[in-house]
Amino acid sequence: MTTEIFKTPMEVAVYQLHNFSISFFSSLVGGDVVSVKLDNSASGASVVAIDNKIEQAMDLVKNHLMYAVREEVEILKEQIKELAEKNNQLERENSLLKNLASPEQLEKFQERVPSDGSDLQDPGGPTLAPL
Repeated sequence: MTTEIFKTPMEVAVYQLHNFSISFFSSLVGGDVVSVKLDNSASGASVVAIDNKIEQAMDLVKNHLMYAVREEVEILKEQIKELAEKNNQLERENSLLKNLASPEQLEKFQERVPSDGSDLQDPGGPTLAPL
């Protein structure tokens, strides 16, 4: 569509914003956005209508972002829960191993372990030096 049918630069801008908004929001929701006809007059009612459409568009974006954030939060909560359970299990195993080890084994182990514990862990997870 050419811009020759529009009377003012504002009408051109509104038309372009409308087309951008429809394509942008269609991409967000998978193409289920209903096209809205804009009034091409420069009257105050048109400005109010544009403001309402912009507000609706912003609400739509906010709703989609909030939904995406909530999904991500749920995933992270589940990961935190799994990691906490694994941590508890490893702490129980560590306690059990300490209780089963003889004082001599513990002393040998303490000699091999640096004070900061840096070589006890690698990217694959915690490992212990052999007793």
